Amino acid sequence: MNTDFTQHTVQLPNVRAEIHQFKATDTSKWHIMLHIDNSTLPFDEQLQSLNRSCEDIISTCPEKIQIVIKRYFISDASNQEAAIEEYERPSSYAVSIIQQPPLDNTKIALWVYATTDTKIKKLDNGLCEVQQNGLRHLWLAQKTAKGQDSEQQTLRIFDEYTHLLQEEGCSLKDNCIRTWFYVNDVDNQYAGMVKARNHVFATENLTEQTHFIASTGIGGRQKDSTVWTQMDAYAIHGIQPEQIHYLYAADHLNRTSEYGVSFERGTYVDYSDHRELFISGTASINNKGEIVHQGNIRKQVLRMWENVEALLLEGQAQWENVAQMAIYLRDIGDYPIVSHMFQERFPHKPKVIVLAPVCRPGWLIEMECIALKEL
Repeated sequence: MNTDFTQHTVQLPNVRAEIHQFKATDTSKWHIMLHIDNSTLPFDEQLQSLNRSCEDIISTCPEKIQIVIKRYFISDASNQEAAIEEYERPSSYAVSIIQQPPLDNTKIALWVYATTDTKIKKLDNGLCEVQQNGLRHLWLAQKTAKGQDSEQQTLRIFDEYTHLLQEEGCSLKDNCIRTWFYVNDVDNQYAGMVKARNHVFATENLTEQTHFIASTGIGGRQKDSTVWTQMDAYAIHGIQPEQIHYLYAADHLNRTSEYGVSFERGTYVDYSDHRELFISGTASINNKGEIVHQGNIRKQVLRMWENVEALLLEGQAQWENVAQMAIYLRDIGDYPIVSHMFQERFPHKPKVIVLAPVCRPGWLIEMECIALKEL
């Protein structure tokens, strides 16, 4: 095992926390996944237990770390989202809330990303600014817009986001590193989101010849049932083009543009002392864009792992460098198999398994991850 990270599981009152601490020369980055261990608790007590545990972990860290983003995975946005918003008001960090029910029979799970040596503040335009090592990291959470369907809403989301970036001296093409799209009724509304994104990218000269943006497009909804698309995004002001690289794993995966969508399979960013890799939502697919192992969840997991590993290796990383992962299932009945497979292979790695349909019905599972390694 490399000496640049540690990972372990901590048991706290009513909560189990998986923690990954990465140490580089100039900074430390922490990924914490918190799970409720007592499913008999009502939602408000689950919420309080998670955040008390988060506060305990942050306060007892051997170094001073600050939260950059929290992402809540909840079971019933209509009844739960407002309570989280009230709890988190006001916060200097980014807060993302999405109805993607945890599949461990609880109502809520929480991913926390925190780091050292930063100045964090919420800008007037809603972006969360993290100043670190001469760069400004800009996080956007829960961006939505009005519109009659996912296409209209996505167009307006991008229009507003590109203007926010321009206000900060950035552009979608040069500075946006990663997006997450949560699509309500993904089986019917995903196509509209894709059409809008394709249009925006073509307008912004994001093409197969230039580059796209790493992304996950997955099922998820908000408390407002008329919201078809929600976007979270991450951009870096001051980053240089030579610091950003794209991952293809062409022997395993094809270019997404070959089947009409526009995102990169993965992106990594090089800093002076470390590399950060963002692996997009990845499923059981081959280099012809075909679903592999239709109907077999166990084999789809294995092929998905193979694809993710190929992307990591192209970025000169390995599974041990993965700091956190989110796993999306279409069928709740597949949870026992998937949970056992992930726990057996990655017992202490921060991870969450949620109910969230993938964009093609034949894909039973998809995962994304973030990895870190020293340079």
